[in-house]
Amino acid sequence: MTRMLIIGPPGSGKGTQAERISDRLGVVAISTGDIFRANVRGGTPLGVAARKYMDNGDFVPDSVTNEMVRNRLSQDDAKEGFLLDGYPRTVAQVDYLDGILAAVEQKLGVVLQLTADDEEIVSRLLGRAMETDRSDDNESVIRHRLDLYHQQTEAVVAKYAGRGILTEVDGIGGIEDVTDRVLGNIVDVLRVPVRGL
Repeated sequence: MTRMLIIGPPGSGKGTQAERISDRLGVVAISTGDIFRANVRGGTPLGVAARKYMDNGDFVPDSVTNEMVRNRLSQDDAKEGFLLDGYPRTVAQVDYLDGILAAVEQKLGVVLQLTADDEEIVSRLLGRAMETDRSDDNESVIRHRLDLYHQQTEAVVAKYAGRGILTEVDGIGGIEDVTDRVLGNIVDVLRVPVRGL
């Protein structure tokens, strides 16, 4: 049973790779970003609360995010494995996730870190903003999000590295090339069957 997360700076290709990994491993991909955006579009109380943070490039508070993730992981499609995308982002969230999993006698098998140069990320996200008209993607907000990533999320990476479950993959290059690198690392770490390999 595969339980893993994918981590990396905004614009590093996490969402694209998460979908591909999910398909190949046969586990559900759970993206906090997608859930937040769906709530914003739907005007739910969570969406209203989250939007002000998202539009400023800030992280949604742990109290909101943690409960959302707990509820999502309790759903039937996550019981046979999952791939988390966008959570945890802070050491406090790591501890909370540990508690969620320990309560059902589970733990993460691997943490996949996609890496990318900051300037490449800014260029990618500005291009995406022009294509999709996303209000949370302008240069100052993008750079603010990258600063937050470096300040907070790198501590998460260090924590998982200390547990020996972190594997790092270069996120620069063609989508297929990155997927091949990702799947190769997953096979090496998890020793699980991957469709097509």
